[in-house]
Amino acid sequence: MVTPEAKPPLSVLSVVAEVFPLIKTGGLADVAGALPAALAPEGVRIVTLVPGYPTVMAALEMQEVLHTFADLFGGRATLLGAQAAGLDLLVIDAPHLYNRPGNPYVGPDGQEWGDNAQRFAALAAVGAFVGSGRLPAFEPDVVHCHDWQAGLTPAYITYGTARRTPSIMTVHNLAFQGQYPASVFASLGLPSYAMSVDGVEYYGQVGFLKAGLRLADRITTVSPTYAAEIRTPENGMGLDGLLRGRADLVSGILNGIDEAHWDPTRDPLLAQPFSVEALGQRAANKAALQGRLNLEHDPGALVFGVISRLTWQKGLDMLLGCVDTIVRLGAQLVVLGAGDGWMEQGFRDAERRHPGRVGTVIGYDEGLAHQIQAGCDALLVPSRFEPCGLTQLSAMRYGALPVVTHVGGLADTVIDANEAARNRGIGTGVVFSPATRDMLDTAIMRTAELWRDQELWHQFQINAMMTDVSWRGPAKHYAALYRSLARAEWA
Repeated sequence: MVTPEAKPPLSVLSVVAEVFPLIKTGGLADVAGALPAALAPEGVRIVTLVPGYPTVMAALEMQEVLHTFADLFGGRATLLGAQAAGLDLLVIDAPHLYNRPGNPYVGPDGQEWGDNAQRFAALAAVGAFVGSGRLPAFEPDVVHCHDWQAGLTPAYITYGTARRTPSIMTVHNLAFQGQYPASVFASLGLPSYAMSVDGVEYYGQVGFLKAGLRLADRITTVSPTYAAEIRTPENGMGLDGLLRGRADLVSGILNGIDEAHWDPTRDPLLAQPFSVEALGQRAANKAALQGRLNLEHDPGALVFGVISRLTWQKGLDMLLGCVDTIVRLGAQLVVLGAGDGWMEQGFRDAERRHPGRVGTVIGYDEGLAHQIQAGCDALLVPSRFEPCGLTQLSAMRYGALPVVTHVGGLADTVIDANEAARNRGIGTGVVFSPATRDMLDTAIMRTAELWRDQELWHQFQINAMMTDVSWRGPAKHYAALYRSLARAEWA
């Protein structure tokens, strides 16, 4: 048991645009939703600040008004203290900013909301308001800002007049930076001198993520390899110089997954729960998956799965060029995802060309995602860059061998089943590099070769399922980081 004497209680404000299970578009929500429970055993209480989208407001189990803003970027707003889904929340109830249907970032026409700069500046401004000790109900020791949507939080803290609480900026994906024309600066409520290279200015624009990276006290990414990659011109996306200049403040902490949500022994979404001791029961999930996706019932076929955004970053355009190889090998392919229209059409066309061997579902379905993890034999994650990745972690826990590019968190979490790994009995998947169609094709053929040796495959399955993909290790790293900043603040 954690005692106050052993680990003084610490309060952290998490500023984030989405949190599972209330609102989710990607892995950011999963991380934000999992961290509070993961940090509790470390003596850290996390309160999550999130916009009051319709799904968030509808989920609140109890709430109280903690503060009223007479004018928060164009309208009256209230800050609610609330609980939902086991999370301690601060919710910004600002209908003029957040009471909109569907995706939190884009409208029904697929275009970004025209006032996104103000919508997420509001999130950051409220984060700084709370983080600076101006809310008596909750005064955090550290402010943890996630991705560009929270990027202005350190700026509002830095340029404010209240207590300067230490802040952390976590980059979940450097590709999304929140850049807006300089004309929006006047609406942000920051002093004129903040529009400088040492503040929020970024190549003549306002850079939300850039501001966070420049002004936060610490910077983290979601894997050690990605932390190194983003400091190079090839992968820094224009921010590598800034990151190299602050290299001593940059670190990578791997993500984990929620073991209660991803638990093959008691997952209600599966046709048949199973465990590492009872792997034979996993076959029922493969049969159910083949049935659901109209694939040929073939217990001996190697089934490749994909659960991903269908984008260039994720390398799914390369996979389109490898579909014929998969079918030629006698294998099957299941794809769940959405993204670029031409790519979605490409996988629909592949299904039509290869009925019974390729199954495609465009969109996202949480239940089907679990069924694919439990029913496929190998999960394809051929990303060109990948800050951490969560699907490969879930795949390992569910006994599906990941086939991944040697980048970012994929490189940090999957051990290639090469000859040396076979001899030592430590492989957990197939890793390839560089990210090209030919190398992906080769990796698929390597996977098929492994599949033909079922005794060896079974050993790698066990290795994967026995890998610790939980939040326990990462939580200790975050707790140590929080405490180091809090000690500096209290010194």
